[in-house]
Amino acid sequence: MAESSHAVFLSYASQDAQAAERIAASLRAAGIEVWFDRNELRGGDSWDRKIREQIHDCRLFIPVISTNTEQRDEGYFRREWSLAVDRTRDMAHKRAFLVPVVIDGTPERGASVPDKFHELQWTRLPEGETPPAFVERVQRLLMPEASPAPGRIAVGPQSIPHAPPVRATRAAGRWLLAAVGVAVIGAAAYFTIGKLSSPPVAAGAATAKAGSFTPPPHSVAVLPFVNMSGDKEQEYFSEGLAEELLNSLAQIRGLQVAARTSSFSFKEHTDIGTVARALNVAAVLEGSVRRSTSTVRVTAQLINAATGFHMWSKTYDRDLGDVLKLQTEIATAVAEALKVTLLGDVAARIELGGTRIPGAFDAYLRASKGFQGYASAADLQAAIESYSEAIRQDPSYAIALAARSVALAAYARNYGTGTVVHDYRARSQADAQAAIALTPELAEAHVALGTVLRDSLEFTRAAQEFQRAVELASGNAQVLADYGSFNVEMGHTEAGLAAIRQALVLDPLSPEAHSTLGYALVEAHQHAEAIKVLTEARARVANPAFLNAWLAFAYYASGQYENARVACEAGDESNRAICLCLIYEKLGRHAEAEQALADLRAKYADDAAVFYAMIYSQWGDKAQALHWLEVAMRSRDAYLIKLKTNGYFNPIRHEPRFQAIERELKFPD
Repeated sequence: MAESSHAVFLSYASQDAQAAERIAASLRAAGIEVWFDRNELRGGDSWDRKIREQIHDCRLFIPVISTNTEQRDEGYFRREWSLAVDRTRDMAHKRAFLVPVVIDGTPERGASVPDKFHELQWTRLPEGETPPAFVERVQRLLMPEASPAPGRIAVGPQSIPHAPPVRATRAAGRWLLAAVGVAVIGAAAYFTIGKLSSPPVAAGAATAKAGSFTPPPHSVAVLPFVNMSGDKEQEYFSEGLAEELLNSLAQIRGLQVAARTSSFSFKEHTDIGTVARALNVAAVLEGSVRRSTSTVRVTAQLINAATGFHMWSKTYDRDLGDVLKLQTEIATAVAEALKVTLLGDVAARIELGGTRIPGAFDAYLRASKGFQGYASAADLQAAIESYSEAIRQDPSYAIALAARSVALAAYARNYGTGTVVHDYRARSQADAQAAIALTPELAEAHVALGTVLRDSLEFTRAAQEFQRAVELASGNAQVLADYGSFNVEMGHTEAGLAAIRQALVLDPLSPEAHSTLGYALVEAHQHAEAIKVLTEARARVANPAFLNAWLAFAYYASGQYENARVACEAGDESNRAICLCLIYEKLGRHAEAEQALADLRAKYADDAAVFYAMIYSQWGDKAQALHWLEVAMRSRDAYLIKLKTNGYFNPIRHEPRFQAIERELKFPD
């Protein structure tokens, strides 16, 4: 096995486990076999024998160097390093075997590592974020004919993007439902009962497949524009303008545009080729913004990903009131440079639902920035207020109305109680309808209306709105994800999953997009694939607690109760309580299951009625399950959407009272 193996051995200190997981996930996504020991309790003869065998048989050895390894004079990772160095003594001088990586700012000079490591070029992967350049280099080194310079791997800092900032995304989401993102804002989210609970996402993990680089010829990514205003507080404006330009380009038929989440993960990029390969695009648009009191200077340049040459560049000086027209000019120039045939009134499509009032545009960008990262009810209210300011300054600003509609629906779903839920849903629906009246062709407005109708249990009308949205914007990743998730919930599994997978083509580096697919697969009862997708998605996030809970539900549904217990106990607080009710009962730990349910009811009272019904259904208590469904019906609980396809209700699905409730909900065929 020694020479034929293509496995990579990953050696790390236990404190660096998350970074090691990220590196392993990126390599595995490219089909590379990775060996590394996840067991915290290392040692013993069997462990020693296994590790020795793997280090002897692996094709490449990747030691992970960090502040943690520097601070530890002893550790099993040092034994692994020593075994790897010993193996090199029997190797040909030209054979590449050791590939040191550094996951933080640990300096190479003076580092406490074997002397052999100092003979090699080190690769920096901040916090374990692994770009395609490194993955492709590893693949080349695994090829039998690979014979680089002795012991060196030529991946220099210039080809690796810096790790992007960790950002927690929040938006309209669901507990135990396929994650439904926010089309207007472009952020996905996660919902626990009554409140949001979304882990920070470490974006930018590499997923590009190796091989020849043949992107679609009419494809482009828009990177965050650099803020040249000299005021860090103006960053929302430069990034927001780039995002609006991205949306403008997406309106051009025949042009494939990488979604925001993936593009903006390269905020601190250093190499256009790396970015383009990761996103599978033929060109990359980058630029800078310098804003003054009443004017803005935008410099933009389009770069051919294959050659690195500029295809087009220009500097614009405009009044702030001309920003909407400026978006049209840049988008049109980019499309022409990519030789896209422009059909119809391009300006009308690009400027659809926008504003020419500087104060309204500024307030909208502030609101959007706040909505993408909100972590509390107060944060969400602040975003709603900024959207309201944009609308106050321009009552015909349809995009802002659609965005506020989604924000109001999110507040009702995630923070509302009592009459607040009804009031906020009514306001949300009014905003969405106003946006459609102003701009019938605005896809975001139809998504907003579909979202609030879905939450109001008006499923047939919601289906019509999601369908209209995808007809208007079939190249918008978030619209596709929303449409797909809703269809899976309605039992239209094939169409729903196809739309979500297409969203992933446009947003390949988004952890949220991969998570959405995992959630949808759980709802579609495709549990084996769901486990695979969610396991990979878990490696992409800094805090995997929520994904652990979803893995628990996938394991539970597939009958793997012990795996389900392990995953559930590592899950987030609210979901952990629910999955433990189910799992402990299956494992015969009845008293613990009862206590978990008592804790749940003490915390959420009647607000979790649908989930009590689900639990009692699985416990075989049909009377209690039906009782709690009726409680949910009286409050018009948004989570009654789960009755259509969720397998946890199968034990009561043929009960006359269940079927009566299902008929009353009027699910579309």
